[in-house]
Amino acid sequence: MLRSGFLFRSKFFAIACAAVVSIGIFDPASVAAAENDAIRIAVEGAFPPFNYLDSNNQLQGFDVDIAKALCETAKLKCEFVIQEWTAMIPNLLDNKYDAIISSMSMSAERREKVAFTHKYYDSPTVFIAPKTSAIAGTSPEDLKTLKLGVTAATSQESYARKFYGGVATTVFKASPDLYKGLADGEVDIILEDKLAVYDWLANTKAGSCCEFKGADIKNTEYFGDGAGIAVRPSDKALLDKLNAALETIQANDIYDTINAKYFPFSIR
Repeated sequence: MLRSGFLFRSKFFAIACAAVVSIGIFDPASVAAAENDAIRIAVEGAFPPFNYLDSNNQLQGFDVDIAKALCETAKLKCEFVIQEWTAMIPNLLDNKYDAIISSMSMSAERREKVAFTHKYYDSPTVFIAPKTSAIAGTSPEDLKTLKLGVTAATSQESYARKFYGGVATTVFKASPDLYKGLADGEVDIILEDKLAVYDWLANTKAGSCCEFKGADIKNTEYFGDGAGIAVRPSDKALLDKLNAALETIQANDIYDTINAKYFPFSIR
């Protein structure tokens, strides 16, 4: 999930839903909307370091900075809509906002419903377990006596149901709940986006309990070709503007500067 899940979601969830935050520094443009209307961008606001609310309830994160850079480059006036994850695509199709910039993996299933821009980052899926775990492998046979955790409505959940159907699986509402479940021993191993869980593993005391297990998992059917920006299939003008802006910020130093702010390695 990419988003496919990511930190402190429970804390922010109640205040996040349906909130709208204007970034308010860009010129207006008319793309897939009436003249002078803002372009509304949906983010989950609960998937650090990609998108989250800080202690002042301000949106921060890689997705947010990329969205701001795209809006500035494309000369769009943009607003952020904080949207609970499971309703992200339905509410896009219901015209409640115009684009999703929220670490959404471009899976085959999602491509049937929305149009995606070119990839703006990529990340494999991985298993994570306690460092003290005796888990030797991550095949369905290896995990058959263990408890697996995934986050609801993610590509990882779909993948686990398909390939790990014989493994007892707990579905958590949000990534922070998933991580807590692993740290507390509620589950033995979890399946998550690698970049998403990296922040928890590297930068939190709770995450120091655990580590990656097994090889990276890449499956384009379930995890797509990376994260893309979703728009309604009919909004070709907006799609073209976002693709052009994305190409621009990747060609100059804007994208790499944002990348370096959050990760010590390239996520292109």
